[in-house]
Amino acid sequence: MRVLIVDDDALIRDSLKMILEMEEDFQVVGLAANGEEALELCRKELPDLVLMDIRMPVMDGVVGTRKIKALYPQVRVVILTTFRDEEYIKEALKNGAEGYILKSQPADSIVESLRAVDKGNIVLERDVASSLSAMLRDGGKTQCARYALTEREMEVLSLVGQGLSNREIAEKLFLSEGTVRNYVTALLEKLGLRDRTQLAIFYVRHFE
Repeated sequence: MRVLIVDDDALIRDSLKMILEMEEDFQVVGLAANGEEALELCRKELPDLVLMDIRMPVMDGVVGTRKIKALYPQVRVVILTTFRDEEYIKEALKNGAEGYILKSQPADSIVESLRAVDKGNIVLERDVASSLSAMLRDGGKTQCARYALTEREMEVLSLVGQGLSNREIAEKLFLSEGTVRNYVTALLEKLGLRDRTQLAIFYVRHFE
């Protein structure tokens, strides 16, 4: 996996480079100090994945993610930051990031998260997932018709985003657990998603 590391702290850039290059399946193809440099390096190197900080001068990670995904949609972007800020999480995911993980994680956890994203998964660190669920509880006006979702499917989607289990959703909506399971399966198929985490992120990107 060819990785571009983007962080305004040189020590962190070098540390991440050392960690990743200890793994046989990683190749660091560039280091950038901000989103603008990252965009230029994407043009030159076309990495498989960009490991992106959020707060940086010149161009921050949210804008950098948006521009990279617009020009190179095949490049996966994972946010790696110290900030578990709800607005950052929401904006990063809305702009196409496939992951949002924290620098406080152990090195091996970061490596495994990047491997998961490279396989097509979306990765959220546990505390970040909790913040995402809180945002979904606050809700927002939806656009059900745009995605051909029924009102009931939309209710199930928002409750999945809040972290409720099928049993809890069934109790809340006065449905059987099997019926809820069928709704979740239908949502995954209709939206072309893999799992409940992707359903929650889809909600943030398209209905918040």
